[in-house]
Amino acid sequence: MATLKINGETKDFDAPDDMPLLWVLRDVLGMTGTKYGCGIAQCGACTVHLDGQPVRSCLLPVGEVRDRAITTIEGVGATAAGAKVQKAWLDLEVIQCGYCQSGQIMSAAALLAATPNPDDADIDAAMAGNICRCGTYVRIRAAIKRAASEA
Repeated sequence: MATLKINGETKDFDAPDDMPLLWVLRDVLGMTGTKYGCGIAQCGACTVHLDGQPVRSCLLPVGEVRDRAITTIEGVGATAAGAKVQKAWLDLEVIQCGYCQSGQIMSAAALLAATPNPDDADIDAAMAGNICRCGTYVRIRAAIKRAASEA
């Protein structure tokens, strides 16, 4: 039996060290908010925070993250930046199909936590690699700017 700290809570699980964190979250712990997209860490659907930094969980072996703080889409709303981003996403109706949005929100929340007033270049850099097949990029950028402007 192993333990992870996820969204501020200790979670016990039984899985091999080389199992990707994504599958531990989804299949072992039943936390299905983090999505599988490409499986090669290129699309961003599986983004979670590891010690506050956005990482792709589809290739990250769970054995490498045991002593670190993990935040998923289920817990990001408890952070100041995450709550602002989620509110802006809803206010501006960013979501179309929604599949990529947990990863988009996680990347945006990490950006705002590190850079509270990002410019377009900051947004481009932080969101690079988060693919939205519906093309909601204009709404995503607007929501990030709205979240940044919230006091």
